[in-house]
Amino acid sequence: MKEKIVELNREFKNVDIKELLEYFLKKYRGKIALSSSFGAEDQVLTDLILKIDSNAEIFTLDTGRLPQQTYDVMDMTNLKYKTKIRVYFPESRDVEKLYYKQGFNGFYESIENRKECCYVRKIAPLKRALKNIDVWITGLRAEQSSTRETMQLLEWDEANGVIKLNPLIFWSEADVWNYIKKNSVPYNALHDKGYPSIGCAPCTRAVEDGADIRSGRWWWESPEHKECGLHIKEKK
Repeated sequence: MKEKIVELNREFKNVDIKELLEYFLKKYRGKIALSSSFGAEDQVLTDLILKIDSNAEIFTLDTGRLPQQTYDVMDMTNLKYKTKIRVYFPESRDVEKLYYKQGFNGFYESIENRKECCYVRKIAPLKRALKNIDVWITGLRAEQSSTRETMQLLEWDEANGVIKLNPLIFWSEADVWNYIKKNSVPYNALHDKGYPSIGCAPCTRAVEDGADIRSGRWWWESPEHKECGLHIKEKK
């Protein structure tokens, strides 16, 4: 599989994003999906994908701790594109066990607690969402954080057994916002209030102009830990 990924990266290195998405959406129809957190990048991809295939699969993970503004843009997106984005929730029994083990906000107490919360609310639901999927489309960009700088256009996700397609990996933040404005794409209102990266409400805060894009996520942790686990490669 590694050799295939290397070959695909070489083949699609200079391909236009629309052509790239058209190819994969057609080749893997019924086995390809975009995971959206309704951030700016995911909204760009939603617009691009649904203009190509109005029946394309898009899903989101509702952790149960999202800000209201995320639900607002979810509704706006469904209405604009006349679609119904699939929602995956954490298993209630797992959330109950998590609460009894570490309390309501125990994730502030240690990295281990926070990662366990992320596993229950994000990673486990993601595994269900990707169960019958061969290609997972993400809105990752290399410049978002130090943990994403080496990511490629196409990667093999060992943990989920899928090809990960990152169409915006080489886009800049300016590229993203230029597309949103040009195409009147709905976006999360928190972006206008200093939130470049938006996750769960208790783990996300606004940042100052010019600050690192991910600095408002899990701000009590050092940069190398600032991932929930969705996009971390398993170590051999």
